Amino acid sequence: MGGASPPSSPRTASVESGGTRTARLVRQVLGVGVCGVGAVVLLRDLYLWLGLRDPRMAGALLGGLFAAGATALGTLPVALSQNFSRRAYDAMLGFGAGVMLAATSFSLVVPALRAAREQGASNWGAGGIVSAAMLLGAAFLLVIDRLVPHEHFIKGHEGPSARALKRAWLFVFAITLHNMPEGLAIGVAFGGSDALGARALATGISIQDVPEGLVVALALRSVGYGRSLSVLLGIASGVVEPVFAVLGAAVMTISVQLLPWGLAGAAGAMLCVISHEIIPESHRQGSELYATTGLMLGFVTMMLLDTALG
Repeated sequence: MGGASPPSSPRTASVESGGTRTARLVRQVLGVGVCGVGAVVLLRDLYLWLGLRDPRMAGALLGGLFAAGATALGTLPVALSQNFSRRAYDAMLGFGAGVMLAATSFSLVVPALRAAREQGASNWGAGGIVSAAMLLGAAFLLVIDRLVPHEHFIKGHEGPSARALKRAWLFVFAITLHNMPEGLAIGVAFGGSDALGARALATGISIQDVPEGLVVALALRSVGYGRSLSVLLGIASGVVEPVFAVLGAAVMTISVQLLPWGLAGAAGAMLCVISHEIIPESHRQGSELYATTGLMLGFVTMMLLDTALG
């Protein structure tokens, strides 16, 4: 005559629950490890293949991956549960804006003017080409900003049918728009003939991407996303950079005549991002002094890198 099995004690249930969580964590770590090894092997093969086709495209891929890695590095404090004040947050945004401003000026606009003159354009002609390309780059980004449903960090939903998409995907769209011109700028720079200047630009953008990855993850945390999802989306924000870096370099290899247009177009897109997204957000909470100080420090840091490495 069988009796009912005795109920498990709370301690036993707790041990079982802990064991289940540990097993799940082990499976997740193993899964991430396998995916990571596969990604490394795939990227190595892609780098070697691009190197055989055109070393400039391989350099663009490496520069884009370096920037993506810097973005991932920036999310580490959020993964470790570190908190930052609003002033520090705005100062980091300002620093990123300063780096991008200097990169736009010294690594994109100046080389674009030089490339246009080397192709036979007069001073007025080179200025006209660069001006037109910058306006086209900014217009292209603004058109995408209007057409693609996405969500700004603070301003909320924008674009048609935005409510039909999950909020996480809206952030992914916004992050993609934000990082696209950076990847293009790296690719366009490597597609030219100034390898040192391209490395300086990639280094500057990577330095800027560290606080950018942090502020992206912090922004997601501030609106209620979990720590793991915030870190993953922060890392994902940098994945577009090697993709668009290779795309930018590929376009530049088609014709050397496109070089000034590509450099200036990337500059216009980056300038648009700085004015449309980063600076307004860094000034929104009344921390203008900290944001401006960060901007100045970022600008000077990138200028020193550009003059020292280029």
